[in-house]
Amino acid sequence: MAAEIHSRPQSSRPVLLSKVEGHQDVVSAALLIPKEDGVITASEDRTIRVWLKRDSGQYWPSIYHTMSSPCSAMAYHHDSRRIFVGQDNGAIMEFHISEDFNKMNFVKTYPAHQNRVSAITFCLTSEWVISTGHDKCISWMCTRSGSMLGRHYFTSWASCLQYDYETRHAFVGDYSGQITLLKLEQNTCSVITTLKGHEGSITSLWWDPVQRLLFSGASDHSIIMWDIGGRKGRTLLLQGHHDKVQAICYLQLTRQLVSCSADGGIAVWNMDISREEAPQWLESDSCQKCEQPFFWNIKQMWDTKTLGLRQHHCRKCGQAVCGKCSTKRSSYPIMGFEFQVRVCDSCFESIKDEDRTSLATFHEGKHNISHMSMDISRGLMVTCGSDRIVKIWDMTPVVGCSLATGFSSR
Repeated sequence: MAAEIHSRPQSSRPVLLSKVEGHQDVVSAALLIPKEDGVITASEDRTIRVWLKRDSGQYWPSIYHTMSSPCSAMAYHHDSRRIFVGQDNGAIMEFHISEDFNKMNFVKTYPAHQNRVSAITFCLTSEWVISTGHDKCISWMCTRSGSMLGRHYFTSWASCLQYDYETRHAFVGDYSGQITLLKLEQNTCSVITTLKGHEGSITSLWWDPVQRLLFSGASDHSIIMWDIGGRKGRTLLLQGHHDKVQAICYLQLTRQLVSCSADGGIAVWNMDISREEAPQWLESDSCQKCEQPFFWNIKQMWDTKTLGLRQHHCRKCGQAVCGKCSTKRSSYPIMGFEFQVRVCDSCFESIKDEDRTSLATFHEGKHNISHMSMDISRGLMVTCGSDRIVKIWDMTPVVGCSLATGFSSR
């Protein structure tokens, strides 16, 4: 695949390298095999497949394994070639893949959850498999003994998971829109904090242990960057997708964030600049510009003999304003607003033309993306979705040439 990518002319958009077709149902997860021209897929059709690229340029399954229940999540550890597959019935199965990627041997089953497994991660140093599920819990199990070490329950479905291997901190996003930070011990855990900022369920998380930044994507179409290391809480709100954000990946080397949404949108955000934090919305009983009462302010409406107005908020200053004082719309990328949002008239006047220059690029994946993963060293991305198609992309034209150091110049 490396030779194929190097032979392509540079463009400013992702280059579709291959399509992998043949699944009978939704593809839940797809991962690129490091240093190999191969992809591992897990599907609702109950199959785990390893696809290797043949001399013809086509991908063919070298492993085709049918599970007892639909596959809902997957984690692969390349150095040990261990693969963990979460299922709709709550179980996680571990397999070992042979060196030539032509055989997969069953290792053990973990009774991790009572319901669908939503995310899995494997920590080699502690020999733990950590997972979240629709039974509203995070569990961590010992891979040596196969026994349960601990569980922690949330108030709603646990939908996604990230883990800091060095400090044993777990980040769990749930369907209520909350993110919980936990410290996992051998048989117990403690809740460090909860992060609230999304107006929809958390669909994806990405943890960067170097800068200690957490990125969260949600069904409210937005992405939030949380400064965990600086203990600042929410620092950035990014709005550029028109559907729920299904997957995110932060490229530490180039300071770019790649995100994918359910409508097939692929966004690459420039995070290597000083951005402004979106203000908290202010509350008021009357417009903070013209002082006209809002419709619930009955006393002022009575005193002034005026009809109450609807409350809106300026996205730039956060003030509570009426419709007459916020007639304009503007993008403001430095604050994360890539498309036009409501701003008050005075803020609109303060925004210069150069302030509206986009700080992200947007591309069309042309299929419903439900999962994405990247091989950052090679600048490759794989997407999959409800259309049962897996797509392999060359992202180097979009994310910069510095990532391409991982390619061999054949």
